[in-house]
Amino acid sequence: MDDELIAKAVAVIRQARKVIALTGAGASTESGIPDFRSKGGLWSRYDPLEYGTISAFRADPRKVWGMLAELTEIVEAEPNPGHYGLAAPEKTGHLKGIITQNIDGLHQKAGSRTVVEYHGSLATFSCLTCGNRMSLAQVRRLVLPPRCSSCGSILKPDIVFFDEQIPPRALAYSDELLSGADCLIVAGTSGQVMPAALIPSRLAGQGGAIIEINREPVLGHLAGLVLAGSFAEIMNALAAESSKSPGT
Repeated sequence: MDDELIAKAVAVIRQARKVIALTGAGASTESGIPDFRSKGGLWSRYDPLEYGTISAFRADPRKVWGMLAELTEIVEAEPNPGHYGLAAPEKTGHLKGIITQNIDGLHQKAGSRTVVEYHGSLATFSCLTCGNRMSLAQVRRLVLPPRCSSCGSILKPDIVFFDEQIPPRALAYSDELLSGADCLIVAGTSGQVMPAALIPSRLAGQGGAIIEINREPVLGHLAGLVLAGSFAEIMNALAAESSKSPGT
């Protein structure tokens, strides 16, 4: 870890008026959650077209739950130091919020309060037949695939499948965070999944500074500062340095 780059990133964060963060799967791999696209990840074992679309779920929800049963196990994961590191500057007012592509709820577990879940969440499940919604705690007491307590249909987790749109509320909330933002921390994302991949270029178009934290940097010229390496280590170091009084 480069102490000089850490110091430069802290200076940028301190000088910014409005700092926000964008996180992806790489932020959670150190919590034991494999990147879906990596070797051994979910999409290396399940065809996304057969298991990852709302069309597939509507056609055969029981089959899709063969994959979802495995996916729901990620709720057992715990935040890593990077999640706690990203929660710290929000408490001091330096960070205004997080836009995450993750569905694991680890930012909230670590204490982050303003979190836009771009791709939904495993915290709740909905019935596509009657609209009833049930919590994860309720679903975990049921035999899988879980059935609606009102009509008996198989429940769908409130995550965004590949052929679904980003929830309008999440889009509106992310637009609110991006408005006026002049610093973006990008962590653990491949920068390829739309429409979240457009966020860094939008921030750059506003004249904002971009700090990238990735084991394998992907943003190229968009990132003014690149901190290559572990999200847990780097974000924790950034939080520790940011908490110090200037000049100490």
